[in-house]
Amino acid sequence: MELNDLPQMDSRALKATSVKAEDEHANSAEPQALKITAASSNPKMFTLPWHKPLAAWPEDLLANLPRGISRHVVRFVHVGDEVYAMKEITRQVAEREYEILRRLQKLELPTVTPIAVVIGRHTREGEPLEAILVTRHLKFSLPYRALFARNLRPDTAERLIDALAVLLVRLHLAGFYWGDVSLSNVLFLRDADAFSAFLVDAETGDLQVQLTDGQREYDIDLARTNIIGELMDLASGKLLPGDVDEIEVGNRLVDRYHSLWSALTDTDKFNPDEMWKIEQRVNKLNELGFDVDELEMKTSEDGKRVLVRPRVVDAGYANRKLLRLTGLDVHENQARRLLNDLDAYRTSTWREGEDLEIVATDWMREVFEPTVRMIPREYRSQIEPAQFFHEVLDHRWFLAEKAGHDVPMGEAVTSYIDNVLPSYNLDSKAFVGLNEEADSGVIDDESTYNDPDDDGYNPDDDPDAAVWSH
Repeated sequence: MELNDLPQMDSRALKATSVKAEDEHANSAEPQALKITAASSNPKMFTLPWHKPLAAWPEDLLANLPRGISRHVVRFVHVGDEVYAMKEITRQVAEREYEILRRLQKLELPTVTPIAVVIGRHTREGEPLEAILVTRHLKFSLPYRALFARNLRPDTAERLIDALAVLLVRLHLAGFYWGDVSLSNVLFLRDADAFSAFLVDAETGDLQVQLTDGQREYDIDLARTNIIGELMDLASGKLLPGDVDEIEVGNRLVDRYHSLWSALTDTDKFNPDEMWKIEQRVNKLNELGFDVDELEMKTSEDGKRVLVRPRVVDAGYANRKLLRLTGLDVHENQARRLLNDLDAYRTSTWREGEDLEIVATDWMREVFEPTVRMIPREYRSQIEPAQFFHEVLDHRWFLAEKAGHDVPMGEAVTSYIDNVLPSYNLDSKAFVGLNEEADSGVIDDESTYNDPDDDGYNPDDDPDAAVWSH
């Protein structure tokens, strides 16, 4: 079924792009001249060596960043002042993934930003080259293997799983069937004490009006299987703490997903004199980071109960509140932490009676900005200001507990820079190893894109899959 045949589809997704991917079996002729369809007006795009295989692009164009495992050749490339991720794939796959990413972006879902799809590439000798999908590098993000190559907390695996569960719920709420959920297809950003997850690979995905329970459960089950395998691979490489149970962590995704899905979609039943519980339900959803657009309320057939179902529109409740107060656009858990510090500042300065907008302006000038200005230049591309501020607050609390008295903010920042921040540097040997491992997994064989049996699942055998199978 074509997306244009679905009138209920969000109009933002329907009008997202002019690129319409052809059927993968169409075998239409490749264009004879270079064609770039771009969502960016960066003129430097036209100066890149499109006539060369991506693996042969000159070193001076490449950005030295850790790459995740991929079946295809992937490189990070400097394009003017931007850094773009380039992935070399077949034309049909590139166009389809660009189209899907554009739709997901228009729906304001957490994905990498699609920049362009480049087709009609040829060598100087006229030999055809594969297409390239261009996305914007997600600043401060890392693939999961790079995170484990650093000195992180023992519960890192569980925090990554929690972030992936939130991402999966958000995508499913929007009607996106992923089809290949794994840690390898996600980029992670530190978000206070947690992580935020962003979809980076949508090759196998499909956007529908609404997913069936069968589609969602298959996505979750596949995710569990993939994650257990990835964690076992980390364990074999001595990157996973010895006390981590890979199967238990995989099961955690299923549990966290179902718990969050239930909180966001279940219908509550209240007695008519318990309407205060509706506000309690909304507050709970806000605490989870989701905004409620509408509440659907109706009485039961016997008239003795009120049935309430929320219409959740998006995550980012704390983010939007902080953005309105300060102009800071940060991740949800970071926003909660900054709002908490803003409240503490308001109390400590005896200003509870003043407008919060005015207090927030002073907090920015007197607390937040002086702190983040102390980030050393060499770390400014590695840690977000909001994350730096959060970690300094944590470090300040640790120092105060150890000293038995309060510690000045400036002293806490200096101590954090000297003793904690260096852990953000990835060991050069580990860095080289990660990228060599990423390249070793490249297949780039066109037959791998068109093999319907590569995961052992046949949609024709699943009645719930009829909506999305092709």
